[in-house]
Amino acid sequence: MEKTDRENSPVASDQQPAIQKSTGGEDTATLLAKLQEKEAEAKANYELFLRERAELENFKRRMLREQAESLRFANEPLLRDLLSVVDNLERAVEHARSGGNGQPLVQGVALVLRSFLDILEKYGVSRLTTVKGEPFDPSKHEAMDQIERADVTPNTVVSELHPGYLLHGRLLRPALVTVAKAPAEEKEEKKSDE
Repeated sequence: MEKTDRENSPVASDQQPAIQKSTGGEDTATLLAKLQEKEAEAKANYELFLRERAELENFKRRMLREQAESLRFANEPLLRDLLSVVDNLERAVEHARSGGNGQPLVQGVALVLRSFLDILEKYGVSRLTTVKGEPFDPSKHEAMDQIERADVTPNTVVSELHPGYLLHGRLLRPALVTVAKAPAEEKEEKKSDE
């Protein structure tokens, strides 16, 4: 047993082999300089990592925003086609009103039209208001005809054939309008004045 105790006992400090510090010929100052250089490099890499991570987060947010916008306007073709139904219902109401009879029909179609317009509004479609006499704006109007009118300023809206519509504030369909133009007499007078 005595032998086993000796085997398990720690080696006396005087018997431990001396650990040699091998610096490869470099002194402490050089090693500290290298350590500081590596720490600076690590710090720069960490800052680069943080910037890249922030850019990735911004990219993710931008992609989510673009995806949401794509979904928001995904029904645009369908809604554009449904607008012709609104036009037809409006024509039916106007025709029935001018006929003088069929009041229940007028009321029924008017209710259908109102509910349909409410549904469109629920999904972000709103009517573009066009006022007679306002200047023609090609970004929201489409000129279907020009009428010579002396009583109206040229290039102003005289009448609206079909209303325009917006989808979440973006033009879905321009208003189809008739635009005033200067009478031929005024054009001839302007040419003779020159």
